[in-house]
Amino acid sequence: MSGGVIRTPDPVDFDALVARFRSLYDAEPDGVWAAPGRVNIIGEHTDYNGGFVLPIALAQHTVAAVRRRDDNVVRVASTSIDDGAVVTLDLTGVREDGDYDWAAYVVGVGWAAAQRDLPVTGLDIALDSNVPVGAGLSSSAALSCVTARAWSDLLDWQLDDETVADLGRDAENKIAGAPTGLMDQLASVCGQESHAMQIDTRAVTITQLPFDLPAAGLSLLVIDSHTEHSHADGEYAERRHSSQEAALRLGVHELRDVPLESLATTLDKLPALLRRRARHVVTDSARVERTAELLLAGDDLRRIGPLLNDSHASMRDDYEITVPSVDTLQEAAVAAGAHGARMTGGGFGGCVIALVDQQDAAAVADACVAAAADGGFPTPSVFEAVASGGAARIE
Repeated sequence: MSGGVIRTPDPVDFDALVARFRSLYDAEPDGVWAAPGRVNIIGEHTDYNGGFVLPIALAQHTVAAVRRRDDNVVRVASTSIDDGAVVTLDLTGVREDGDYDWAAYVVGVGWAAAQRDLPVTGLDIALDSNVPVGAGLSSSAALSCVTARAWSDLLDWQLDDETVADLGRDAENKIAGAPTGLMDQLASVCGQESHAMQIDTRAVTITQLPFDLPAAGLSLLVIDSHTEHSHADGEYAERRHSSQEAALRLGVHELRDVPLESLATTLDKLPALLRRRARHVVTDSARVERTAELLLAGDDLRRIGPLLNDSHASMRDDYEITVPSVDTLQEAAVAAGAHGARMTGGGFGGCVIALVDQQDAAAVADACVAAAADGGFPTPSVFEAVASGGAARIE
């Protein structure tokens, strides 16, 4: 899709990345791997509560040219971070209370593998990415998962996809200090073209569901507010703590265990803040299940729209994770003809997704740009999300 303000991020130049690797390390890479970002269709902050989520893997990737070393040293450089400078770290010194900046998402994978008694050696890595950073599209998971996939392949760990994803999560949780659930990593590793993934985050099972929007005459726009967020900040951690506190007070293992049918009565047992937090988690997980039912039935995908709108209202009013710039974009998209729209990602910035008829995509994008300008917010960028495959070796 082209024209207007809809702009697909430029693809990563694989040849240039390999040339960059040679320049940095005076050697040839053993291979090149890619892992995608993800966009979550519905089900936000449900993953660490044992609930359901429904992401797709994006066509935007973090790409890594990698060579195995014979020592414990990791050297890593990214074309888009720190002016491409090489960061050098010794894996034997990596610990949970260390400060490794963005390289934590790389060396954390080696640390997590060592905790599982897997053989670990150092790596030389050159990175490039076209996954927007700070947009709620899991650029961090793409980084940790491309590292995990490459390490696993090079050292022949013979891991299933779920374990590869779990290495990425451990790197984020324990070394980078970002308290994410497992959704982002599973989406990055397990994505399939033209499919969405209904993930049961408690059982760690994935149901691949048909999600061929072009065949239905639809597009999924990703509207980046350019209001950056951070998973490692106190707000995200507070929501996680509130969810755990609500579950404890209700006497359940996780909020996943609260029945939707008796939700109103159950929530009366909680103080107002925890009531709102729990209501969002339970109802958004239920919205995932309803969306999955529509996809499996081959129903008109436009019927997902109201569920997207309801999810946004829940995040705005109950979980309180949206911000004015994001709310403005959501409202503008719906007013311009989107069947539904919602913030996606951890919150406090990031992106809005909008389900639109293909012929309306440009008008919806233009309306969002105009609304942001009227509100004095940053100019959003817009691209079309395409359900794509997961982390893999590409060369």
